[in-house]
Amino acid sequence: MLILASSSPRRRELLTQAGLTFSIEAANIDEARHPNEPATEYVQRLALEKAQAIHHRHPHATILGADTTVVLNGEIMNKPTSREDATRMLRALAARTHQVYTGIAVVTPTAQRTHLESTDVTFSPIDEADLTQYVASGDPLDKAGAYGIQGYAARWIPRIAGDYFNVVGLPIAATLRLLREARHSL
Repeated sequence: MLILASSSPRRRELLTQAGLTFSIEAANIDEARHPNEPATEYVQRLALEKAQAIHHRHPHATILGADTTVVLNGEIMNKPTSREDATRMLRALAARTHQVYTGIAVVTPTAQRTHLESTDVTFSPIDEADLTQYVASGDPLDKAGAYGIQGYAARWIPRIAGDYFNVVGLPIAATLRLLREARHSL
């Protein structure tokens, strides 16, 4: 039995498209970043804590945890707190390259495996009218970095280096590899 420790609709959709059967439970952990914690360690820690929290409730299941964030010059850009915050983030990302990090953790009765995926995303300049329209739609408010590559914001992304699905919210190939490795240890 596979359980996804997440409330993310994008992750659910990606796992379903990959042909996996799973159930979903929210982990309800404290997602605050530790002082001076690098973004790479932050997403890996959260992914593992999510998986471990669900594993305590279902010790015989395979648990998948994940966490994704956007980083520009060391600044972590999680979900915006307001439309103004979304506008600030998108202006900062415009005409620059940033990183998307996803930490993945698989916890089974006999093993724990983690993985960090990194993708570079390059934005073109963003027209103010486009920016205003996008922020007004409300779409950026529930997305790390205030954008989703698979939607309206795709118009501003001429290049990525790395796994596209990582930017969507879950690097599928790396996730399946990690699940295979963890299940072989059973």
